[in-house]
Formats: sequence, structure tokens, C-alpha cells
Amino acid sequence: MARKNTNTKVATKIEPSATFFPTSERPGTLIIVEGCDGSGKSTQLIILQKLLEANGFFCHHTEWNSNLLIKPLGKEIKKRDPHCPAVVFDLIFAADFMERYITEIKGKLAAGMVVLCDRYMYTALARGYARGLNVEDQRAFYDIFFPKPDLAFYFQLPVDVAAKRAIGRNPLKWYEAGMDMSFSENIIDSFMQFQTRVIAGYDQAAQSDHLHIIDGTKPVYETTPDVIRITAEYFKKKYHVSLGSAMSAAAV
Repeated sequence: MARKNTNTKVATKIEPSATFFPTSERPGTLIIVEGCDGSGKSTQLIILQKLLEANGFFCHHTEWNSNLLIKPLGKEIKKRDPHCPAVVFDLIFAADFMERYITEIKGKLAAGMVVLCDRYMYTALARGYARGLNVEDQRAFYDIFFPKPDLAFYFQLPVDVAAKRAIGRNPLKWYEAGMDMSFSENIIDSFMQFQTRVIAGYDQAAQSDHLHIIDGTKPVYETTPDVIRITAEYFKKKYHVSLGSAMSAAAV
């Protein structure tokens, strides 16, 4: 009697709607900003959107962990488990992005729109690194499912400045301060230790992927010209248009 072959490999196929455009074939443009809270990244993205729309570009703004289907799941898990495994969080955030990519981002890039992402896969890599995940394992996954951005800005901020801005803005949250990692029973001390690791993760990603590094300690009005200049150079090359004439439209 012939024995059943138990070593047969099952072929897998990525859902067509989940595949993404290489930058060389992408009609639209994907721009992302990364960095700690309080680094000015979100403000700069809004300014950039105003500038691009003033130049006739249709834009779509999307934020980290904002999918209406996945976000409630993450909230429920955090509520039920104060020490949720890092890999579980990583998968939830990845699912959030993939849902947003399939349902809102890919179609807009195909239509030639500019998609502006407030946080991207580098947030997952940095936080995973801070929680002890193997970055190479993370990269292997994200490099498959996360499309490479056309422009990537990293707003770099020292941990002491990040702490002052975070504490002065809102009460620190449990996971934001890394309390799940048991660095310290003091939430501020825990925040400092956790965010030090997060920033180290960001710094590594910025170097390896050649992100445009912006000094997050400077006021917005000092860094806006750098962001606009880099963006204008890219759009001049890709679309043969000048963004400089509409700088005043981006003022806040």
C-alpha cells in the first residue's frame, strides 16, 4: 500500500488586493512621517497636505491604528491584558495597516493621489524592538506586506525632550510608558526607559532605510522649509511641477 506523502508543500498565494505597486510603477505618491509623539510630525504632515492640495494634488490622510474594524480589537485586548505579548500587538497593528491599505490606500495610489501616512511600519519596528522582538523577523514580514514609501521623514527627538512634551500634553498611558515591560513601577521612569529603546529602534531604521531625518527639537516653522524642499525636489522629478510658488498656502 502506498503511503501518503506527509511532506507535500501547500502552495500559498497572496491575495491580489494585498499586493502593492513598486515605486517605479506607482501612479500616486506615498509619503510617510515617523517619530515620537510631540516631535512635530503630525503638524508637518498637515502643512504638507495643504501645500500639495494648493498645487492641485488630491490627497488622502491616514493615521496609525485608525481602522474602524481592527482598532476596537486592540483596545479590548489592552483593557483585558495589561501585559499583552509584544508579538500579539505587532500582529494587531499589522492587521490594521493591511486593512487600511487594501480598503483605502492602494486604490488611491492607483488613481494617482498622494497618500499621507502619520506613522508607518517603522513605528511597529521601533516598538517591537523596544519590547524585545527580533527586528529581522519583523522586517521579513513588513518588507513583504508594506509598500516602500516614496518619501519618508523621521522627526528625531531625544528622550528627555520627548518625555517633557508627552508629560506636559496628557497623562501617560500604560502601554505608551512601557509599563507592560516592568522596567519600573514609576510610570515616568518606565516611560524614559521604554522610549529610549523606541528611539533607538527608530534611529536604526532611519539609517538602514535612509529616511530623511528632521530635527524634532526645533520649532515647526524652522523645519517646515526642509520638509517642503525635499518634497518639492521629489515632485519636480516625478511630476515636473514646482511646489515653491504655493508655500504661502501651507502656512499655519
